[in-house]
Amino acid sequence: MEYAYLHFHATLKDFISPVKRNQIIAYAVDRRASVKDVIESCNVPHTEIDLIIVNGVSVDFDYIVQNGDEIHVYPVCSTAAHEPCRPLHHLSPPIAENPRFIVDVNLGRLARYLRLLGFDCLYRNDFADPSIAEISDKTNRIVLTRDRKLLKRRIITYGYFVRTDIPEAQIRETLHRFNLYASLAPLTRCTHCNEKLVSAEKPFIAHRLKPLTRQHYDKFLMCSGCHRIYWQGSHSTRIARLIEDFCRQPVR
Repeated sequence: MEYAYLHFHATLKDFISPVKRNQIIAYAVDRRASVKDVIESCNVPHTEIDLIIVNGVSVDFDYIVQNGDEIHVYPVCSTAAHEPCRPLHHLSPPIAENPRFIVDVNLGRLARYLRLLGFDCLYRNDFADPSIAEISDKTNRIVLTRDRKLLKRRIITYGYFVRTDIPEAQIRETLHRFNLYASLAPLTRCTHCNEKLVSAEKPFIAHRLKPLTRQHYDKFLMCSGCHRIYWQGSHSTRIARLIEDFCRQPVR
């Protein structure tokens, strides 16, 4: 039997079973297969990968794996400084300065938190995986998901597997992964439909307000899409603390 040998580095080990996480993985070369297919057979999505070094040479996803290959796989935001090969062929495309997201059905709270902080984030609780992949492909939105199979779809270029299942930790993880702190714009987007918020003059919306709200509040925002009205009510202190916590950049 002929084998190739895979070395997964840094955060890519998150996708490897604990018993093999710190081992060299032997792959039986019994058919013609691209390095992308071989890597994803180990449950590592291509969207998490930036560099593939085969026998000291930087290659792309189409490289055909050969017997005896030593394959080193590096994640986005990592370095292969100890690898002597030049040039390095980076596989992770650059992220836009103000990235847009699409979130799968299992990350609804993360979607709302991203919108709360001002980020353009598509979400529907009936989004099917093929639809998410197609929208991402056509609009260059970053797919956020905890579904590895979704990220393995070939047409997805931009994607990230969210490691934690705790929503508050998910938003911190996402902000850190994409370095979004300079793009934060809290309370500028509707958390329900994702459209921008605009200032609303009280006389024009007074008929929609409850009596106590109309009596005690004068400043309002309204969604330009669904026309939902926002104001600094009793919940505003909690929301402000939540935003302050999310916006606090971690010390490196």
